Amino acid sequence: MAVATLPFSRLSLLHSSTSSSASISPPKSGNLRLASSHSFAITPLAHVAFRGFSISNVRRRSSIIVAAAAPTQKTKADSAVKRARQAEKRRVRNKARKSEIRTRMKKVFVAIEGLKKDASASEEMLSPIETLIGEAFSTIDKAVKIGTLHRNTGARRKSRLSRAKKVLEVEQGWYTPTPATATATAV
Repeated sequence: MAVATLPFSRLSLLHSSTSSSASISPPKSGNLRLASSHSFAITPLAHVAFRGFSISNVRRRSSIIVAAAAPTQKTKADSAVKRARQAEKRRVRNKARKSEIRTRMKKVFVAIEGLKKDASASEEMLSPIETLIGEAFSTIDKAVKIGTLHRNTGARRKSRLSRAKKVLEVEQGWYTPTPATATATAV
């Protein structure tokens, strides 16, 4: 029976071509020999020969799979357009609210100036101004709640209205503030 010689029929680290046996001898001093093509069927790892290492020391390396990045979608451009559209709507709405606040504050200041100039002013004439101040406070509070105005800005505007009314009352003699020294010593 003739054995066809294949390119892998004889492999050895010692380059010995004298052995042509049909089986594999046990490894001597770490050498593995492949004698014929039939030995592939007997020992599948016999073609891997390492000098000084046993086959159990051969480790498999895990393969790393790198996925390609997904192509960017067109949603970013669409969301930018939507964001611009929403910003424009909010800008118009906020502008209207701020305009309403300025109008209501101006009405209060004009009414206070008119009352300052009137020589025959009485405390009863202060009630329409208090109504205007209440409406302005309400408008400012709504704007702060919604986020059109910062809360500190809203507080400052409300304070301006209250101070203007208090100055009018002091100038007309309808209100006398307590001395600052008396309140400081009482605390």
